[in-house]
Amino acid sequence: MTALANDTLLRALRREPTPYVPVWLMRQAGRYLPEYNALRAKAGSFLALATNPSLATEVTLQPLARFPLDAAILFSDILTVPDAMGLGLSFAEGEGPRFARPARDEASIAALAPPDLAKLRYVFDAVAEIKRALAGRVPLLGFAGSPFTLACYMIEGGASADYASVRTMVVARPDLLERIVDVNARAVAAYLAEQIRAGADAVMLFDTWGGLLSPDAYRRFSLAPMQAILASLPAAVPTIVFSKGAHASLEALVNAGASCVGLDWTADLAVARRRFGDTVAFQGNLDPIALLADPASVERAARAVVEQAGPAPGFVFNLGHGVVPATPPDNVAAVVGAVHAMSRNGP
Repeated sequence: MTALANDTLLRALRREPTPYVPVWLMRQAGRYLPEYNALRAKAGSFLALATNPSLATEVTLQPLARFPLDAAILFSDILTVPDAMGLGLSFAEGEGPRFARPARDEASIAALAPPDLAKLRYVFDAVAEIKRALAGRVPLLGFAGSPFTLACYMIEGGASADYASVRTMVVARPDLLERIVDVNARAVAAYLAEQIRAGADAVMLFDTWGGLLSPDAYRRFSLAPMQAILASLPAAVPTIVFSKGAHASLEALVNAGASCVGLDWTADLAVARRRFGDTVAFQGNLDPIALLADPASVERAARAVVEQAGPAPGFVFNLGHGVVPATPPDNVAAVVGAVHAMSRNGP
């Protein structure tokens, strides 16, 4: 295995001292970059990009050509797993993901099973190709959606304003929801393990919709399956879990078994670090919309996050959710530069 020229992120995830605060951004490769839009137009669709290992590699590397980021993250989508289960994924322009065959009733949910990993070979081939292209420059992050977040899309058939069908199922048929998240947990555990075998240096679980649940339901349908996944992965590989809006369950999340907990922008980073910084690393948590401000304001906001995190080891700078498409690339450069400079040199 090629030694990493820059392993700052991995050291931060292990709560080891680092010479500066590492930076990577959720959705750092995407529609805010003109080179991404050009390649997507050439490919013809999002899925054509995501399912072609060479194109996925090119997209993954695009932000690293612009910014001195401390990690690459696989260009893919969380819905590759349910797509491989046969739900029929498509992306309509301006409408987001859609499943042709949602899992809403007893029969369709009973028929679910973890997919044959051969159907996801394009993802593992992309991981291996990206790893070769990076040549040890920075670590490569793999990822998957959490079992509950995947269930949200599988049940609703796509994105939803309120995920009412899912939340109704929590009350009316918790047995069906438990069946879906169990299948998803087994699928995601195998999927992430294969990404690690293909070369991912660390992996992340995106629990985008866990915050929709009450604390009790969160522990049952979101946290428990994530704990099972984390327990199944190699202990030597750092793990990150990001559970948007789940602040009421922060202590339980800290104890779930991940190396690092990602926080959204509504969480109090300073309090989290004071309470739990000796237990896990933390990642976050600048509001993505802050990147739409002028560069000087963006830099001030980024420095404020670093100040809130404090000097103790175990902090990774990121946004509280993904980069939004309207973000000026110059503002991403301003954030990365400000965090690196401030953490190297002090306030």
